[in-house]
Amino acid sequence: MGERLYNFGAGPATMPVSVLERARDEMLNFDNSGLSVMEMSHRSKEFETILHNADNRFRELMGVSSDYAVLFLQEVPVCSF
Repeated sequence: MGERLYNFGAGPATMPVSVLERARDEMLNFDNSGLSVMEMSHRSKEFETILHNADNRFRELMGVSSDYAVLFLQEVPVCSF
């Protein structure tokens, strides 16, 4: 691999190589499930575990109490003509 570039602008940023390598390794087989996360049913036990862990880690990181719901939503592009 060539020299790594760094993006200091707003939006997407440079990620540590270790994170990119883990994502690469788990792209075809997440946590030895035989599937990538993108292929899993959003109702499967494996995905429920991922969602539960993400919710717990987010709450801990941001100090969000159980009085609030955490919603994971996709970004919807806005187009105006």
